[in-house]
Amino acid sequence: MKVRIAIGVDAAGWSGDRLADVARRAEGLGFDSIWFPERATGPRPDPVAALGFVAGATTRLKLGPSVLVVPGRNPALLAGALATLDRLSGGRLLLAVGLGIPDRHEQAAFGVERSERAALFDEVLPLLRRFWSGEAVVHDGPRYRYDGLRVEPTPIQAPLEAWLGGRARSELRRVGRLGDGWLPSFTTPAQAAEGRIVVEAAAAEAGRAIDEEHYGALVPYAHAELPPALAEVLVRRGIADDPAAVIPVGLDALRRSLEGFVAEGFTKLVVQLPGDVAPDDLDGELAALADATLDLQT
Repeated sequence: MKVRIAIGVDAAGWSGDRLADVARRAEGLGFDSIWFPERATGPRPDPVAALGFVAGATTRLKLGPSVLVVPGRNPALLAGALATLDRLSGGRLLLAVGLGIPDRHEQAAFGVERSERAALFDEVLPLLRRFWSGEAVVHDGPRYRYDGLRVEPTPIQAPLEAWLGGRARSELRRVGRLGDGWLPSFTTPAQAAEGRIVVEAAAAEAGRAIDEEHYGALVPYAHAELPPALAEVLVRRGIADDPAAVIPVGLDALRRSLEGFVAEGFTKLVVQLPGDVAPDDLDGELAALADATLDLQT
């Protein structure tokens, strides 16, 4: 199996120069890809725009949103934007998509009620794939109607794969029915292994199979004890009984967590940089992270 280590950054308040420097540094150190989270109502940059900027500053680094919200985006325009990014970057897009976080401000930004998101996602993702194939799409669905609409350009990657996030049972079953891979977050290796069983069973029921190398995880880490408020939120929302199990504290603990994921067959690992790293310390942080993790790549 091919183990790949990526970095996730929120880039809130970063200048273009800083973003380009970090991306080039990550590429030079040997990280596989760089990922930007989607938050429509916060200070982080739009992930598609940020990835396009990074594509122009690098030559090999792959590019991923973690994860891109689908409900609320026009599928034809989204298909064209993502295909353009893949084509202009030379086929470097790694796509992870989802329903969005359960936050009323985010839902207002996308114009989709929480109760509508799942059905809308189930309609849109197959449409994206049809547009990317280059076909003239005829579709009469609950939300969208097309009569022979063709979207260009098409991606270089054929097919352009779409991985899904999520940890709830309904989300796991959706991965099995619709996803090309699974990229959960805030999970332990053992929990991820349990979730994979559900994913694979749902895929089998749908007459599908997911490539065994298409399982990964987004793994945040911290340098110091987690703030009590954050730990309390993780426990209260049922995300983790032991917050340090899903947000390792220190590079040694992070390394052990990544080894645990690899042992369970999760080989595409996005390490989320701590949000409190000062811009002037990012080069050193990346170097230390590379020393602690990149020998896991195969």
